[in-house]
Amino acid sequence: MDAKLTTIRPRAQMLAMLGGGSAQAAGVQVGRMSGCLCRSAAVGRSKVASLSKRAKVIGGRLEFIPPQIPTLVERPPEGEGWVHEVKLDGYRTQIIIDKGGVRLYSKNGRDWTTKYWPIALAAELPCRSAIIDGEVIVPGEQGAPDCPALEAAIWNEPSRLVFVAFDILHLNGRNLTSLPLLQRKQALWQLVEHGLGKIQYSEHFEGNALAIFRAIDKLEIIISKRTDSRYRSGPSNTWLKAKYFEEAGS
Repeated sequence: MDAKLTTIRPRAQMLAMLGGGSAQAAGVQVGRMSGCLCRSAAVGRSKVASLSKRAKVIGGRLEFIPPQIPTLVERPPEGEGWVHEVKLDGYRTQIIIDKGGVRLYSKNGRDWTTKYWPIALAAELPCRSAIIDGEVIVPGEQGAPDCPALEAAIWNEPSRLVFVAFDILHLNGRNLTSLPLLQRKQALWQLVEHGLGKIQYSEHFEGNALAIFRAIDKLEIIISKRTDSRYRSGPSNTWLKAKYFEEAGS
């Protein structure tokens, strides 16, 4: 069975982000920071810091949820009941939105809101509260994630940072972790604005994993997830990570 993209957004947009479009087309600034941008960065960090101070007064903050971690396997699973996602070359990140504003956390629970301030300011989503799981990346010149540039961008060009969302754990007062994966992804798709902005939706694929590797240029790793699985923190056998492989005789 040929790999097919779940019909949530046209496949061309996904492939553009992964290797077909330019950083400019993705709405990401790639030039060195000008004096104006530096002043904007200072203003942005000031706004984020102000949100953090208000949060301490308002209270009612959502807590960071340790991420679910895929298990490395030699080959991706076959058969029905699995979907596959592109493993992006970025930093695992969790966005929390609540009465106190927007916060971004590393996979270890460190508050990186001030480092990711352009994403925090862009997270104007139509919800009262949410916890979103994803990765922060820097699209390269061809649109594909560029890991070597990520650390430099965090410190020098944060305007290049993009958050790619692939799961949602909480929405408007409701804990979603017990819902099946596809129900959570549907809720996420309805929440995240479609397109190539600062916060993007991570598409998932159905079908043969090898066909997916061959369909996307330079794809090295995919994450396979059980469609009926709930979200559980820590190592998981319902999320699997596999590197590129070739079948014997192919």
